[in-house]
Amino acid sequence: MGISNKVSMFYNASSTIFERAKLLRENMTEAELKLWECLKERKLLNLRFRPQHPVDMFIADFYCHPLKLVVEIDGEIHLSKTNKSYDIGREAELERWGLKVVRFTNQEVLNNLDQVLRKLEKICVERQKELH
Repeated sequence: MGISNKVSMFYNASSTIFERAKLLRENMTEAELKLWECLKERKLLNLRFRPQHPVDMFIADFYCHPLKLVVEIDGEIHLSKTNKSYDIGREAELERWGLKVVRFTNQEVLNNLDQVLRKLEKICVERQKELH
């Protein structure tokens, strides 16, 4: 992989972030694993999603580079006021790179996977139109 690809696809993520992402891939949550089963091997609209993907100083739960789409799966910790503020700031930073962030809760993925996939498919189609 050339340096320009590293800069563009990983948005200058540090080696520390890459190491942390690898650990997260090895320890995905139940909800992340369930969604990953539906995204891997280009199962959704023939799009390649990457799990626990380094983006700048962050790690996206899932990332689709052609769509510049970040998919986050939020556990209950994201409901706290502190974490909500952090998420807003994080999302703003990712958007500065031209990325779109979409969020689902663990409960949505675990209890309404079909609905999550329909919504995600719709978002992907809309994003393809925006970018092309």
